[in-house]
Amino acid sequence: MGTWRLGEGSKEKYQQEVATLRYGLNQGITLIDTAEMYGQGAAESLVGEAIQPFVRTNLTIVSKFYPWHANAQKLRTSLAASLKRLQTDYLDLYLLHWRQDTNLAEIVKNLENLKQEGLIHQWGVSNFDVADIKELLNIPDGNQCFANEDLYNLGSRGVETSLLELQRQQKIRFIAYSPFGSENSRYLEIKPQLRQMARKKGITVHSLLLAWVLQQGVYCIPKASSIKHLAENLTALDVSFSDDELSQLNMLYPRPINKVSLDMI
Repeated sequence: MGTWRLGEGSKEKYQQEVATLRYGLNQGITLIDTAEMYGQGAAESLVGEAIQPFVRTNLTIVSKFYPWHANAQKLRTSLAASLKRLQTDYLDLYLLHWRQDTNLAEIVKNLENLKQEGLIHQWGVSNFDVADIKELLNIPDGNQCFANEDLYNLGSRGVETSLLELQRQQKIRFIAYSPFGSENSRYLEIKPQLRQMARKKGITVHSLLLAWVLQQGVYCIPKASSIKHLAENLTALDVSFSDDELSQLNMLYPRPINKVSLDMI
């Protein structure tokens, strides 16, 4: 479950979002992704409240830090603030939110120290492309990277040209964010044929889009701010595609032939 823009509304909306996350956890979705950037900590606070009735060791909590918090002292301060908001004493996975002009060797060293202290169990990156991953793998302990989180959906398929295969070879998990594009469909135009296919299958467009991403063999963190939307997301687990349907989707949203710059929100 993703949490971008959650925890920022009214008190009523906040409680609805807490209930939604708890509904998801009760349905067996045990991974929640958040970040210090989301609402300047509001999403982390929301997650912290939502997870209190649950056994912490049964959950996977992921958060992300700003690139300008990457030096040793700032990273510790940033992590401490995130842990306080999340009401937990460790993170299962801690990600560098995006690359910027950061020193990867220094970041890896700092993250490995936090891991050795038990403050995080694993670390990873976000919005990294092939060149970034290769650079990471060439520095000490860079191969300890557990995951990379990138934008991936039917309309943004740049990761398929080489990044997905590289990560599979290196056993770096791929986490797809924004499977529905974005609020204004900037990264995914919902074409009429897509709506027609969803209606024919008796599902929503959101369910179809999420099912397609999941069937690429990656992790995915769709956001849902209501129980109704989350229940809709869960139906994607039962969706399958015929060869003809997959061919039609590939024609509507073709995979890039050559390497392209990755989309990023």
